[in-house]
Amino acid sequence: MNTLVIVAHPDLERSVVNKRWVEELRNYPDNYTVHDLHKTYPDGRIDAKREQALIEAHGSLVLQFPIYWFNCPPLLKKWLDDVFTYGWAYGSNGGDKLRSRKIALAVSAGIKESDYRPDGKYSYSLGQILAPFELTFRYCRADYRSFFAYYGTEGEPGENVPGQEDEPANSLLDDSARRYLHFIHNL
Repeated sequence: MNTLVIVAHPDLERSVVNKRWVEELRNYPDNYTVHDLHKTYPDGRIDAKREQALIEAHGSLVLQFPIYWFNCPPLLKKWLDDVFTYGWAYGSNGGDKLRSRKIALAVSAGIKESDYRPDGKYSYSLGQILAPFELTFRYCRADYRSFFAYYGTEGEPGENVPGQEDEPANSLLDDSARRYLHFIHNL
């Protein structure tokens, strides 16, 4: 069974990192199913039964998103709330659909890796920031496999001129796409 990649980027067409990752994933349709939440649900109305069936039809699950105010984009949070329901994802009433399912995260973080440290600018590691996801997956008895991250080069807030932010060089993006595929392949 192939891997379902839930992509939750509010503007994937203008994305740099997430767009490149999706392009790479789509080169391997027999291995990865890319499911763009914003394209599928532009009105924000999640079809939970459809999403649950999609998850059940795949072996592994990856949630791919940009770090958005030190969390995930709102549509992904809504997706989690609507799809990971009692009796399906957890609970004493047959909630075992995520049990032992390999689940991982793939995140793009606009901030430098050095700022995501206990001694860094924001005092928390990316792993600490993503801990609620890990706890959710563990609560559902899934097999959480950690996260893959692309750290950015963002400067101080307000330092960049809109539209003129430093974009990573193509070679860095290509390398991250290859490493991302390797990460998912080895779940």
